[in-house]
Amino acid sequence: MLLLYPIIVNQMKAAVQFSDEECCGFLFGMEEEGNVRTISAIMSAKNMSSFNKRETFEISAEDYMDAENFADRNHLKLLGIYHSHVGCPASPSEYDRVAAQPFFSYVILSIVENTVAEMRSWTINDEFKFEEEPISIININQQIHGYRNHSNSAA
Repeated sequence: MLLLYPIIVNQMKAAVQFSDEECCGFLFGMEEEGNVRTISAIMSAKNMSSFNKRETFEISAEDYMDAENFADRNHLKLLGIYHSHVGCPASPSEYDRVAAQPFFSYVILSIVENTVAEMRSWTINDEFKFEEEPISIININQQIHGYRNHSNSAA
């Protein structure tokens, strides 16, 4: 399961929603027992694809090194990649599958008319096939120091 703070969702949306090319970046956080991952930071990356950037993305080795260094400096783990699909569903393409790495979560945001229409996460299994990974938005209106917000609004 992938746990996302609302601010992380908003940062990913802001990074991808107004581009007519696939945008991409890194997901950082911590992993708990049971493969529960909490994403607490993201870092955008430049799409270096030499193909049609509207349909593919590629991240440079330099950006990967920067991401690893960021994770080390901040005592986080590099847990995955986010990227957009412009005018397409938030499902992995064959190009995504071939480039995928084990262990990573892959959040895909579907962009339709400059709006995030859908967001889904995927992991790749031992047979190199994608499996959907549940996403949960962390409720920041939890009880804090005896105060409880009783609103029923969703995050």
